[in-house]
Amino acid sequence: MTTQPMPLEADFHYPVQDAETLMARFTQAANWQERYRQIMLLGKDLPSLSSEFRLEAAKVQGCESDAWLYHLAQAGKHYYLADSDARIVKGLIGLLLGAYQGKTAQEIQDFDPNAYFKQLGLEGQLSPSRTNGLNALARAIKDCAQ
Repeated sequence: MTTQPMPLEADFHYPVQDAETLMARFTQAANWQERYRQIMLLGKDLPSLSSEFRLEAAKVQGCESDAWLYHLAQAGKHYYLADSDARIVKGLIGLLLGAYQGKTAQEIQDFDPNAYFKQLGLEGQLSPSRTNGLNALARAIKDCAQ
């Protein structure tokens, strides 16, 4: 994760679905295939970082796929821009942003991503490397908010 300056036009406040909305979407999914489809749709909705911001300094360590994370703290709230070259990881980023975007540092620190993913029905569905990458992304987000 980086503290590299983002351009002024970078929109850290783009709309993401909050955790409660995402929970409703995923609990309505009858099986893994439907949940996987929801993940892919989330990734499709996220804006992509241009190549000039896919910097080594912004890469999330511990993620098998390339993933980049930027952070902005503003008025006591935390906002993130994130992207990945892997479609499923980008969708998983959408799930994380739904939980963390626009939250206070305390709310971010108190949030349990593993319980969240279990409630979403993702436990045991992702490969170990995807789970490790997801945990690395959640850690990076939490580290930014400290």
